[in-house]
Amino acid sequence: MNTQTFKLTPVTLLVIGAIFSATSIAAANSANQSLLSESSVMIVTAPVDSPLTISTSTKTPRQPVPASDGSDYLKTIPGFSQIRNGGTNGDPVFRGMFGSRLRILTNDGEMLGACPSRMDAPTSYISPENFDVLNMIKGPQTVLWGPGNSAGTIRFDREKPDFTEAGIKGNASALTASNHRLDTNADISIGNEKGYVRLIGNKSRSNDYKDGNGDKVPSKWDKWNADIAVGWTPDEYTLLELTAGKGDGEARYAGRGMDGSQFKRDSLGLRFEKSNIGTVLDKVEASMYYNYADHVMDNYSLRSTSNGMGSGHMSSSHGMMNMPMKMRVDRETIGGRVMSTWIWSDYELRTGADMQTNQHRSNSNNSWIKDAKFQDYGVFGELSWNATQQGKMVSGARLDRVIVDNYKDVGASGRNTVMPAGFTRYEYSLSDVPVMLYAGVGYTERFPDYWELFSPKLGPDGTSRVFDTLKTEKTAQLDIGAKYSNEQTNAWVSAYMGRVDDFILFRYSATDSRMSQVENVNAMIMGGELGIAQKLSDEWKADASLAYSWGENRTDGSALPQMPPLESRFGLSWEKGDWTTTGLIRVVSRQDRVAINDGNVVGKDFSKSAGFTIFSLNTAYKVNENVKLSAGVDNLFDKTYSEHLNLAGNSGFGYSSNSPVNEPGRTFWAKMNLTF
Repeated sequence: MNTQTFKLTPVTLLVIGAIFSATSIAAANSANQSLLSESSVMIVTAPVDSPLTISTSTKTPRQPVPASDGSDYLKTIPGFSQIRNGGTNGDPVFRGMFGSRLRILTNDGEMLGACPSRMDAPTSYISPENFDVLNMIKGPQTVLWGPGNSAGTIRFDREKPDFTEAGIKGNASALTASNHRLDTNADISIGNEKGYVRLIGNKSRSNDYKDGNGDKVPSKWDKWNADIAVGWTPDEYTLLELTAGKGDGEARYAGRGMDGSQFKRDSLGLRFEKSNIGTVLDKVEASMYYNYADHVMDNYSLRSTSNGMGSGHMSSSHGMMNMPMKMRVDRETIGGRVMSTWIWSDYELRTGADMQTNQHRSNSNNSWIKDAKFQDYGVFGELSWNATQQGKMVSGARLDRVIVDNYKDVGASGRNTVMPAGFTRYEYSLSDVPVMLYAGVGYTERFPDYWELFSPKLGPDGTSRVFDTLKTEKTAQLDIGAKYSNEQTNAWVSAYMGRVDDFILFRYSATDSRMSQVENVNAMIMGGELGIAQKLSDEWKADASLAYSWGENRTDGSALPQMPPLESRFGLSWEKGDWTTTGLIRVVSRQDRVAINDGNVVGKDFSKSAGFTIFSLNTAYKVNENVKLSAGVDNLFDKTYSEHLNLAGNSGFGYSSNSPVNEPGRTFWAKMNLTF
């Protein structure tokens, strides 16, 4: 991003300022509460939390090498995987479910990408360390955060800075790693009990990595983000906050015909919260947001022989250099919500309404052409009832009206649909042993998203009228789970079984990967996750997790495509004083259940995959309450391997047909975290 040096300067200055501030304040005020405070210095497997929900600090160091984007971060959580295509901007998958089945929110707003092939997936605009906490609810077990969230709901949130007197607080970090990777991040808040100003910035860059064979994989990136929040807190129960942010970047992809030369983001937000209102009406929340993505992709700006790939990877025989291509698209997303919380006796009711409108355009000859406009208007309510001292019932329902305008010359001009959703769940805590159990049934209906309606060449009827013929997707799912917790052991297990009617499936031509047809099929899904953390002694702790997903196309009697294989992680940690050392083993099974040439808008099953085992190590040292140092090595034995969910390497980089993109070989990294 040669033209944007001046834009990166504020971010760089913010990081440098934070480091100097943290160093000086640490000596004078070492008793300050750390924003990174958690039970461990380093997270290696996953947070052991409720079997249904996950909540973790996004600022705590973790292994593998700290994430470059939201999807990179999510893949460390049991049940998550990525459709990989190189170094950054993979697309997250949870329990084998992809795309808008998984709603991803930042500060209660949604950032939708613009690329018809999801090169700029929503998580590509997220730098996890720029947020405070990640919250997730698995399956259709909430109705508070929009429609169609059959796989789950993910929220990257920033918490309100807490000031009891005038001061400054925050954190900063710096990471260096193999392949000339360099990340810097700063989060600084200045304020008092009446308000605050919060400044957040990061920059991340890396060159192409090498796989275990020493072969270079096109994967370099360079990205930055800068955000500001101004809050007014007239009392401890009231908050009015205005936010604004920008970002940009570029990324090269081994598995795509074009690279991303621009990932421009503009964001605005406004939220109001008032709590402790009265004896029945406890809280009122309202928020509005505006997110804009301006994305450019091409096949030449990051693929010249001078970029380090060499002429062997950019042979003109592939036609890539002789046929330069460029595409520019954008997406504007505007939304808002209002919710009130009512409490009386043993009941808590959260009810409200939300809306979103988003518009997609493409640019041709410097003229913007509108493709589609989506509008959603929903109402919801979620009731919790403490039926007994040990038993709790939670139920919810929502109703959404979806209106879609089609500005293309194929198909009808619009669709108008009303979609219901609801769930009920019972949670029970045993009295004689520290065990919590739950079982819930949920139903949700999901309208086809932009990528499903406008990216395929053909629809279910074999014609180009995809917009008219593709049906909404309906999911009914049972979720069950349990958690056991005492002083020595924390363990949890969650399982699910679902029936998906009119599951939206992509089918690709065996001879032309650009030719895709989208269909509705009926599917069955099941699987689960489990995790355990065992304290072996005062110094030693063991962690383990396991995740499995299974799916079947009931219409064809075949496997459901893009299902990740069985995966387990094992961690062993030694902690004494200010030192922590951890070993991590990741074991992934082979995947034989595939549906060749079936998949989604990003990936397809093109072969079975082999299993692999990866060893990693890290160590961390807590210098004082304000400074933490950590370092690690991923893929210790430099193994050559590839993930099952993967894109075939692009011929423009010299890959043969259906050749998977290998993962990084041995990778060293070191990180410093400062808080003040």
